[in-house]
Amino acid sequence: MTTTLDGRVAVVTGAASGIGAGIATVLARAGARVVVADRDAAGAESRAEQLRDAGHEAESVYVELSEESSVVAACASIISRNGAPWLLVNNAGIQDREPLIEATVAEWDRVIAVNARGPLLMMREIARAMIAAGQGGRIVNIASAALQGMAVEGLGSYAGSKGALLALSRAAAMELARHAITVNTVMPGGVITPGAMAARGPTPQGPAAQRMPPLGMVEPEEIGSAVGFFAAPAAARITNQTITVDGGFSIT
Repeated sequence: MTTTLDGRVAVVTGAASGIGAGIATVLARAGARVVVADRDAAGAESRAEQLRDAGHEAESVYVELSEESSVVAACASIISRNGAPWLLVNNAGIQDREPLIEATVAEWDRVIAVNARGPLLMMREIARAMIAAGQGGRIVNIASAALQGMAVEGLGSYAGSKGALLALSRAAAMELARHAITVNTVMPGGVITPGAMAARGPTPQGPAAQRMPPLGMVEPEEIGSAVGFFAAPAAARITNQTITVDGGFSIT
């Protein structure tokens, strides 16, 4: 990154591992004080400790995105210790697969609760603090390249939740613009993470499962670079936009 985030507080959900960890690393290197928010409390603290050992500012907080009370408590804790964050990255998500004709309401509700309702609650709480502080801010939501064709069988609930998150980004961008808060979306594709490898459900099938991105698989920190762009001072007038980081899969 050519600009720094020195002194800025950045909250990244699901940052104990995978894409979230890559995002947290990039932001920390840019000078941000990173809050690693995750339901894996031990993993979150371990990641924060690794960042501190590397000379960065970082702390951890427990949050269960499917529970409103947990989100409210986590955000209150973050704000009480750090003031209003400059950046919120809604990254945490679950991506288990379930064939459409075997879909259950329980699975739909479970995925939506984490991937769409959780980000809504995080944005509500953090945006309130940003508005009260009067300094503007940035929100970046992590959707999925599955919305642009990089889909495999069994992603009905997952793709539905990420579609909801993208729509939510657009609505939030409109409502928060008058407060100098931008809202943008990054769509990752082709990232090998612990969560992806451990996803439950049938083996991925379909065209997207049969070919590699022409530029190769994407690394978590490359998603972090896209987030960093939206967080940088130079992006102050960029809102309601998306960046797809998929190794060129969308041109195959």
